[in-house]
Amino acid sequence: MKVYGLIGKSGTGKSYQAVNLCKEYNIESIIDDGLFICRNKVMAGISAKRQPTQIGAVKTALFHSDEHMQEVRDKIKKIKPSSILVIGTSDGMVDKIVKRLELPRIGKRIYIDEITTEAERAIARKHRDEMGQHVIPAPTFQLKRQFSGYFMMPVRMLLKELGAMNMNVRDISEKSVVRPTYSYLGDYKISQKVISDIIECVRRDVPGVEEIGKVAAVKVNDGIEILVTASFRFGVNLPETAKLFQAEMVKTLEDMTAFNINKLDIEVRGVI
Repeated sequence: MKVYGLIGKSGTGKSYQAVNLCKEYNIESIIDDGLFICRNKVMAGISAKRQPTQIGAVKTALFHSDEHMQEVRDKIKKIKPSSILVIGTSDGMVDKIVKRLELPRIGKRIYIDEITTEAERAIARKHRDEMGQHVIPAPTFQLKRQFSGYFMMPVRMLLKELGAMNMNVRDISEKSVVRPTYSYLGDYKISQKVISDIIECVRRDVPGVEEIGKVAAVKVNDGIEILVTASFRFGVNLPETAKLFQAEMVKTLEDMTAFNINKLDIEVRGVI
């Protein structure tokens, strides 16, 4: 197994650059912030970005827990990737991770300031320090279970802001943005009116849904749950129309708010 190290200070864009680096060097897997990612899939581990404190995040990234360490170590031995990229903030950190996971010695060390410009690192620091945004080198759908209830979005949404939409679509789809608990700039509140307005827009695009009654959205420990009451047009296939409406609401709400919708129930109010 070939082992590479990607080293740079926190917030300089290491995770963002990891996928491109893997393509350049034909690296099969990544160790980043407690996760083992192989062939574009999260195979094992716990993300440091889920921890409530920065100290907890550092411990997770270093595989301080024996259970966490053993899970990832066993998965690596089972999959046997031909190469692996270990990401860390210093030489000492990547060396500790390699030792904890019983990986071969690092054969090549790559430093973030060697592969990015100062302007690129400044943009990365802005999104980390001012907006609390962190990149994970894995597709958003791969992370939904781990980050249910967190702010999360594909990198393509972030790139619109950076004016970099000319990048390869596949490269974009292999990266996600999350806003970890420990980096929240404050708690968030759910605007019932905003949720209702989005649902009303969806209603207009789904034939057979006539009126929206009550919309109730609540924040729970692991995400957002929503109850919608609606009236449907007489003569439509009620189960199929309700199912389509439900799917469209979930998709649109997740796309527009970057939240995970854990549960969305429809209560049929009547037929008009």
